[in-house]
Amino acid sequence: MSPTRRDFLRTAAVAAASPGVAVAIDPIRRPGPVADLKLSLAAYSFRQFLDVKKGSMTLFDFIDFAADLPLDAVELTSYYFADTSDAYLAKLREHAERRRRPISGVPIRSEFTLRDDTARAREVQHAKDWTARAARLGARTVRIFAGNLGKNDTLADAQRRVVDCLNECCPVAERLGGQLALENHGGITDTAEHLLDLVRPVRSQALGVNIDTGNFRTADPYREIAAIVPYGVVAQVKTEMFPNGRREDADLARVVRILKDGNFHGYVALEYEAAEDPKVAVPRVVRELRRLIG
Repeated sequence: MSPTRRDFLRTAAVAAASPGVAVAIDPIRRPGPVADLKLSLAAYSFRQFLDVKKGSMTLFDFIDFAADLPLDAVELTSYYFADTSDAYLAKLREHAERRRRPISGVPIRSEFTLRDDTARAREVQHAKDWTARAARLGARTVRIFAGNLGKNDTLADAQRRVVDCLNECCPVAERLGGQLALENHGGITDTAEHLLDLVRPVRSQALGVNIDTGNFRTADPYREIAAIVPYGVVAQVKTEMFPNGRREDADLARVVRILKDGNFHGYVALEYEAAEDPKVAVPRVVRELRRLIG
């Protein structure tokens, strides 16, 4: 580990243990000094049932399932939209509001590292289109990915392309009152340091981080999480973590404490990916998170 990275993680560890200790200049303006966590549920938790072509559930069914749980909202993953017309989006929003589960965010796929200009432009337009759709749904955040490092590419070049794409997408989010949330999704966002290398150069309040608690494969994922909390606008909490790539149960109490100590304000969405049937496991985990969040 380089001295720079060692110092970076040491600072993050202090921040996780000591409320109010800053990791770096916080680009997210918090509305107050006390953390405010609201609980959501990611549709991705039911991915095996929500396949548009062969699934047994629709997003309307998912919202109905969530309505029976102690949740504040639902997160609707873009992969499971049967339609993207204004009429369909309006019906979905109306249904969510009627069931008292507003839509907290819309996760999408994106790959801004692509070297081909035309392909990369399509990815940018895809993000812009979904930012507009999220606004129609009343959703605050659009989760995005940076992408992977291609063959014979360099990290510096890939990072420049991603930052350029983010700078192009942010004005749309600003105009619509939303936020783009860049996830630590592996690839060139495999560590907190690499993720923030992409976020810090973009001087827009419309860009923040989607804190995925299960995606760091480093020696201490909890320290990595603490390092990105000051930039977080949404969190996706998983029940498993992978220190050094080794699967283990997540310490959910510790995760919630890190979010609170980092003065996180926003939705915490359970994104269930473990082996147990989500229709059985999700209600149990939601109630545990509800207790921890308070």
